[in-house]
Amino acid sequence: MPGPFSDFDSADEGLVAKERAGDNSAALSITEISQALKRTVEDRFGFVRLRGELSGVKRAASGHFYCSLKDEGAVLDAVMWKGSVQRLAFRPEDGIEVIATGKITTYPGRSKYQIVMESMEIAGEGALLALLEKTKARLQAEGLFAAERKRALPFIPRRIGVVTSPTGAVIRDILHRLADRFPSHVLVWPVLVQGNGAAAQVAAAVRGFGAMPEGERPDLVIVARGGGSIEDLWAFNEEVVVRAVADSPIPVISAVGHETDTTLCDFAADRRAPTPTAAAEMAVPVRSELATSLAELGLRQRKCALRPVALGRERLEARARHLPRPDQLLQPQAQKLDDLGERLRRALVDRAAAGREKLGALRLSPAMLQRGWRDARGRLETVRLVPALVLRPLAERQQRLAALARLAEQLHPERPLQRGYAMVLDSAGKAVTSKASAQRQAALAIRFADGDLDVVPAGAKRSPAPKPTAPTNSQPKLL
Repeated sequence: MPGPFSDFDSADEGLVAKERAGDNSAALSITEISQALKRTVEDRFGFVRLRGELSGVKRAASGHFYCSLKDEGAVLDAVMWKGSVQRLAFRPEDGIEVIATGKITTYPGRSKYQIVMESMEIAGEGALLALLEKTKARLQAEGLFAAERKRALPFIPRRIGVVTSPTGAVIRDILHRLADRFPSHVLVWPVLVQGNGAAAQVAAAVRGFGAMPEGERPDLVIVARGGGSIEDLWAFNEEVVVRAVADSPIPVISAVGHETDTTLCDFAADRRAPTPTAAAEMAVPVRSELATSLAELGLRQRKCALRPVALGRERLEARARHLPRPDQLLQPQAQKLDDLGERLRRALVDRAAAGREKLGALRLSPAMLQRGWRDARGRLETVRLVPALVLRPLAERQQRLAALARLAEQLHPERPLQRGYAMVLDSAGKAVTSKASAQRQAALAIRFADGDLDVVPAGAKRSPAPKPTAPTNSQPKLL
């Protein structure tokens, strides 16, 4: 029975390979054939553009990027080195349809062929929108777009930070609108607003404003850009920008594009403005309207303050109308006064008439006058004046006066001079009773019982001796 390899057996074949005469096909090593295949593939497919869907996206610790490109019928491994990955304008994810540019090569270690991508772009706006929806759903699931994260804008911000291009029309529109409504201090952080590196610059600007010192950082940040296509606005859909806006400690207004343009930055910001000009209008109120409102409030305040006064005046006038007039209040009293005056006049007349009648009825005769004189003389004779009644009070007053004279003699200011005391006098002859008063005098006199002695206080200039008044040793006399 023939063996399994009987069909390949021949008389010329042996167990050990031998070189035949005239044979120029030497056996190649696996490495040699792999290298030959690699050169052939790279020469034939040195530059290709492929369209496919990303699958198995993976970023290595070294920074290189690995994935697969697939369509309905085939799968091709792909790799992008770190330097090219850093130039990508979007974040690759599974399911995104892209157009990759690079070269086809082989990987001998696994006997596989692959594409080394130099660049990668999203394959049309449809794929870009699909990526946008996926990123939006992922960030929304993290709560970055939640309504409870939104903060109220400051009513009148002292400083406003603007993240935008310094050369575009956007910053001029914002500054012009702010100057018209409410002139404010504006800090501009210049950034790229599209292209490679724009997302990183915008995120760094937002975080930079938030990291400024408390007294220097703005109270409000406006992230602004003019209108454009979805590709032009893609930097504001990048996750790094969305997270920077969501984490900002300062309220943020997103003013990216025109009214119909929407970016993920709009969902993460505290307020979305349809245009950059509208963002400036949201940021500050109209100063003239505020002045008008303040004037109206001031007028209302004055009216409120004067209203109780006006109401009180009205109530007072209403009550005053029910009060009688002053002349009406005095009329009864005036009438009573007239009545009493008339009654007094009649009473005086009646009394004078009665006195006249009584006087007319009274008869004065010499006998009556003499009898009255004798009665008065008799009463006078009954009163006897005793000398003791006059001398006793006089003696008592004399004794009191003598006691006062003795007391005055004891209390005389020069009485102590007899006992060895002395009296200090100033230039006017007045007694000096303290050391401070004596130091202020230019000259002093010391009075003893037998005379005066002129002295000068230490440190004082010599001046004429005081002329004290002559002592009065006279005793009070009894009058």
